[in-house]
Amino acid sequence: MPKMKTHSGTKKRFKVTATGKVRGRSAFSSHILEKKSPKRKRRHRAPAVISRHDAGRVKELLGAKK
Repeated sequence: MPKMKTHSGTKKRFKVTATGKVRGRSAFSSHILEKKSPKRKRRHRAPAVISRHDAGRVKELLGAKK
């Protein structure tokens, strides 16, 4: 059987931490920023932990252990 290939788009967008959590870019951070407070925009700069419901799908695409 051939090996499973890592999904290229996923590997550019997500990282799996040592404890197995999936980190990715925060949502709501790219446009319509005028109405958002500076505090809110600052918080969106940091990578967000992806919901555990979506994390399994991301890990599968990355080929990471569950």
